[in-house]
Amino acid sequence: MMDILSKINGFLWGTPSLILLFGTGLFLTIALKGLQFRKLIFAFKLGFTNQQESSQAEGDVSNFKALMTALAATIGNGNIAGVATAVTLGGPGAIFWMWVVGLLGMATKYAEALLAMKYRVKNDHGEYSSGPMYYVERGLGKKFRFLAVAFAVFGAFAALGIGNSVQSNTIADVVKDSFAINGWITGIVLAVLTSFIVFGGIQRISTVAGFFVPIMAVLYIGGSLLILAIHYDQIIPAFAMIFHYALNPVAATGGFVGITVMEAVRSGVSRGIFSNEAGLGTAALIAGNAKADHPVKQALVAMTGTFIVTIIVCTMTGLVLVITGFWDASGGLISGAAHDPSLDGGALTSAAFASVLGKAGEYIVAFSVIFFGFSTIVGWYVYGEKCFEYLVGTKGIIGYRIVYILACGLGAVVNLSLVWAFADMANALMMIPNLVALLLLWRVVVDETNDFFEKHYRRGEMRKAS
Repeated sequence: MMDILSKINGFLWGTPSLILLFGTGLFLTIALKGLQFRKLIFAFKLGFTNQQESSQAEGDVSNFKALMTALAATIGNGNIAGVATAVTLGGPGAIFWMWVVGLLGMATKYAEALLAMKYRVKNDHGEYSSGPMYYVERGLGKKFRFLAVAFAVFGAFAALGIGNSVQSNTIADVVKDSFAINGWITGIVLAVLTSFIVFGGIQRISTVAGFFVPIMAVLYIGGSLLILAIHYDQIIPAFAMIFHYALNPVAATGGFVGITVMEAVRSGVSRGIFSNEAGLGTAALIAGNAKADHPVKQALVAMTGTFIVTIIVCTMTGLVLVITGFWDASGGLISGAAHDPSLDGGALTSAAFASVLGKAGEYIVAFSVIFFGFSTIVGWYVYGEKCFEYLVGTKGIIGYRIVYILACGLGAVVNLSLVWAFADMANALMMIPNLVALLLLWRVVVDETNDFFEKHYRRGEMRKAS
């Protein structure tokens, strides 16, 4: 099975897909005149200080809760285990390519969220439903419906892997290493907790996300900053390694086989997409639930999630791994940091933290993995449900909930490599139809953006000035 999945992923994440991903992000960045850089501060203000205005618009949850739900699904073990896997397979240079895909991906995620808001619909329960399925069908017409169906099918399956079993597997792995608790016990606990939350619907999920995500982010980023403060003199050398190996291969030494530039690119891009989800279309699945009086407002808020996840959280993990040398069993910038080469994923990041902070570092990562991973499980449930709902309607949701809960429990005890390989495949299969749709609808994105900044934004600025 691993051989088959490896060959499939080698094709799906090959040159054509990389060109499509980078090309879409670059094209949208140019078409929007670098909006993700020009309006980043304004976007953060909308997400964190504009709650009264957003609460008066139509929608199910506030801008802040929509962002927190999206972050719950994206700030997960892709930022901890995923980054560790990326630098193990692609070297320090993989972090650079994660940055590139993240910065370009901000424009991609902006476009996804904008189209989600513009083409959202109400379902039988009176809640908003959105996503690539709806902007393909309503924006491009019935002749492109095959793209909508393809995304929905792949999305429903991807939620079981990338957002569910991958997370429970990583949680179980770290819990076993840190607390000596068997994986099947962790799986049962996760399944029970997941069932309680997902049966509460989008309101309960968004409320849980709004409470836990800020706490989790502060805990993990705080621990990372402490390590960087202790070894502040190695921060610049670490950045130098990242930039150097982004364009140069890592030489083979001793038992180390070396890493090519293409491996750095592929690992950085695939794990970068796993961590921030820009291009997958998942942002569109929750953005349509937000309360906003113009699609651009929620689109701006949504793109901040990519910045937070990739430029802040993933960078913290990457720097810690490079400085401590835990990307390479021969050791790193800190003398004597050689480690067990069998470590992988979240366990590798945990060992890196522990090498500096002792048992406290191990516990920081352990609790971060648990809470990040669990929030991702419940956040991704929203994505899977929206996709499944598009295919079968609201009446079939109960069946999907049961399957999702079972996958959560089983994911804790299956092979980690197999789960990650499946997640990579599901990501690519979601990404392709979504990126095609974004390229075909780019004019709508630009027109809506111009409408907002030429009319609504200027009118609001004039009111403030008067």
